[in-house]
Amino acid sequence: MSRDPALPEVTSRRLLLKGAAAAGALAAVPGAAQAAAPAAPGTPPKAAPFVNPLVRNRADPHITRHTDGWYYFTATAPEYDRIVLRRSRTLNGLSTADESVIWRAHPTGDMGAHIWAPEMHRIGGKWYIYFAAAPAEDVWRIRIWVLENSHPNPFQGTWVERGQIKTAWETFSLDATTFTHRGTRYLCWAQHEPGMDNNTGLFLSEMADPWTLRGPQIRLSTPEYDWECVGYKVNEGPYALKRNGRVFLTYSASATDHHYCVGLLTADADSDLMDPASWSKSPTPVFTSNDTTRQYGPGHNCFTIAEDGRTDVLVYHARPYKEIAGDPLNDPNRHTRIQRLGWKPDGTPDFGIPVADTAQAGV
Repeated sequence: MSRDPALPEVTSRRLLLKGAAAAGALAAVPGAAQAAAPAAPGTPPKAAPFVNPLVRNRADPHITRHTDGWYYFTATAPEYDRIVLRRSRTLNGLSTADESVIWRAHPTGDMGAHIWAPEMHRIGGKWYIYFAAAPAEDVWRIRIWVLENSHPNPFQGTWVERGQIKTAWETFSLDATTFTHRGTRYLCWAQHEPGMDNNTGLFLSEMADPWTLRGPQIRLSTPEYDWECVGYKVNEGPYALKRNGRVFLTYSASATDHHYCVGLLTADADSDLMDPASWSKSPTPVFTSNDTTRQYGPGHNCFTIAEDGRTDVLVYHARPYKEIAGDPLNDPNRHTRIQRLGWKPDGTPDFGIPVADTAQAGV
């Protein structure tokens, strides 16, 4: 969802957002998504066939399965004015689960506009939500913010604003995700680096606490391939998955129309994740639009585990059509989708193609 904060469309964007608002108006172990555990002896339950789209008009989805047995879901609402939360005992159940607004944008000042890409994580016995937001009066000055809730049930208790995550620069930044590896917690996010000819690259830093970075931040990736630079030069929406002795980091690239796609970074699990040389970048995208299944702009993904406890699940958003009138960010029809994530013989993830809508989805 990256844009240059200096784009000349700020005023019209603010009016559109106000109009839309008026009209509309964790993993069980903290850290990266873990590979599914081996099947227990006996016959494990089968994962239910997935319903798609899972949740309509919800982009940048994040689903986490917690030890309490619930799947928790949050995502970007198309009005960009609130953070929503659902839960269900099953993945498909998220489609019809009641949705609660757990936080709303401020009417003025910081965290007043462009409420984007929330992720909810369980860290140290508390819930944290990482999200992007801008001041109501300067809607492209987007930064990363954190909410905290100490109640075991994230629908209860109080969501406390822990403030902005301070990075090396005061520039356009968004799409924070957090994971642990070998006892160290990391934050990965997208940001515009001063002096770089791009919208956003990907960065990594160790964390001192859930809202404070520690030590240096390193650049993991910058848009360099043609498929990362269509419309905008974007690397954003990172998410980590650990499997087969490696740490995989997915990310999204290009503008948020049908050119939006998923790229992949890979590091050896024994390497120093804070050394940029530890990471290799796939030269081609790993998940793209598909005319046969009529799913376009798949991206901003995360991972979870199916109810059987062993099937890896890819969570992402996409649109059911290619042609969009005007700015894609004003089009509300990015729907949350889920499908099985496969694995290739070499131990790398097999994303396949975005599956077609299911007959059960309805309208």
